[in-house]
Amino acid sequence: MRIVVGSVLRFGGAILGLVLLAAPAAAEEVAGVPHVVDGDTIYIRARKIRLSGIDAPETDQVCLNASGQPSRCGIEAKEALETHFGNRELTCKLTGTDRYGRSLGDCFLGKESMSRWLVRNGWALAFRRYSVDFIPDEDYARERKAGLWAGAFIAPWDWRHRNGHTIVLGAIAVPRDAQRRLLAPENLAQPPDPRCVIKANMKRNGECIYHVPGGQFYDRLRMNHPSTRRWFCTPAEAEAAGCRRSKL
Repeated sequence: MRIVVGSVLRFGGAILGLVLLAAPAAAEEVAGVPHVVDGDTIYIRARKIRLSGIDAPETDQVCLNASGQPSRCGIEAKEALETHFGNRELTCKLTGTDRYGRSLGDCFLGKESMSRWLVRNGWALAFRRYSVDFIPDEDYARERKAGLWAGAFIAPWDWRHRNGHTIVLGAIAVPRDAQRRLLAPENLAQPPDPRCVIKANMKRNGECIYHVPGGQFYDRLRMNHPSTRRWFCTPAEAEAAGCRRSKL
């Protein structure tokens, strides 16, 4: 805050407005029983919270397990989070919001950090672009082949924009044909789970529109374009990812 004041003194009132717009929101706490949306997003009552500093696999993400067989690791990460933290009172310390309007922060069961638990148990990665806080926990999980690290997977931020050059991570030596399944899964046109049938179209301008069964464009939307298509299990999950529902 002293740096901001100093900047104001030097550059005047015009800069003050810009500084205030760029400043993070004041720290805030909310408490309640979480509704888990995906591996790194929860709701507490009406508050949508994105766990900051980590990135968990997407719900429709495909990984390989310790035997080299395909696994729905995004759903597994979500279920692991539900099993450990669901139906229990949490306290979340919020530090700001992201471009989708989600609150950013970490949530705690007593003194146990939800973000640290996810990374340390191999269900999320340290999101180094934004934070270095969880790198030791990621190293711990990788050394012990916990969670995702028992098999092979693509970092969630790469999965969202994967192509033939995307790096495959993990503990097992991945055969070339298996790598191809990860980068462009043969069953991409099918939902990752019978409960996860919402289709989303990620447009080039950054807009994301999701379609529910019975919608006018639902059957027309082809899901064989990995860089621009997503499957979601619930509207809440799609909206937490920044998508809006189709008006038709």
